[in-house]
Amino acid sequence: MILIADSGSTKTDWVLTHGDGQVSHSQKTEGINPFHQSETEIERILNELTITDGQQLDAVFFYGSGVLPQCRPTMARLLAKRLGMAEEQMHAESDMLGAARALCGHGEGIACILGTGANSCLYDGERICQNTPALGYVLGDEGSGTVIGRNLLNAIYKGKINTAIRECFEREFSVTMADVINRVYRQPLANRWMASLTPFISRHREEYPELSQLVVDCFRDFLVSNVRPYNRQDLSVSAIGSIAWYFQTELAHAASLECMRIGTICQTPMEGLLRYHQI
Repeated sequence: MILIADSGSTKTDWVLTHGDGQVSHSQKTEGINPFHQSETEIERILNELTITDGQQLDAVFFYGSGVLPQCRPTMARLLAKRLGMAEEQMHAESDMLGAARALCGHGEGIACILGTGANSCLYDGERICQNTPALGYVLGDEGSGTVIGRNLLNAIYKGKINTAIRECFEREFSVTMADVINRVYRQPLANRWMASLTPFISRHREEYPELSQLVVDCFRDFLVSNVRPYNRQDLSVSAIGSIAWYFQTELAHAASLECMRIGTICQTPMEGLLRYHQI
């Protein structure tokens, strides 16, 4: 029996499988991020895990945001302690490696995460061999939901797009420019709030084509800044995450403009991870 976990900042999806690519049992817990959370907090969340009770596990594969190289031993140790297993049976890896394995399997490829944040890597079929640093939404994160939302606000309040879009936006969200400034600069989790604006673009992009163009431009920035440095025009570009999933048309258009090919697009990695870890 294999336990696979896909963990983000807000939730963790846990799946038990016999290694046949099918889900035996599943559970959701709070998100686990060993870079930001204390060991005590992680242990509290792991204690919520019940699907492993009475199960004989052969291996655990934990993929998560915040699982940096320096955090892997801690995450493996805490998992081993909770599950009563040897640390050698624990495999704590980054969400980027999880995305690459889910998208590319055992083949070579370029894998991307396009959600609230954005990241990418060159993958050799087993490990990440090159990674353009994402740098977060202040210094980078091109193509992410946060940056798309930020660029939407910039276009609205600098008069770069149809004024009707500003009226529609302020009506739907019941905000003024002063409210937006307060939300971005004085309230916590501004990145998540800006990313939460992307459904507005999805709802109105047919009515206002410049909204679709805004997303295309953001994806082009992402491809140029993060993917082109790999210098592997022979490989297709695959992506995982809500932004990639809901804006597939814009992503494909951006890729064609940059002479790149889009491969697999998935909303979440678990189905691909189940395939990758088949025995």
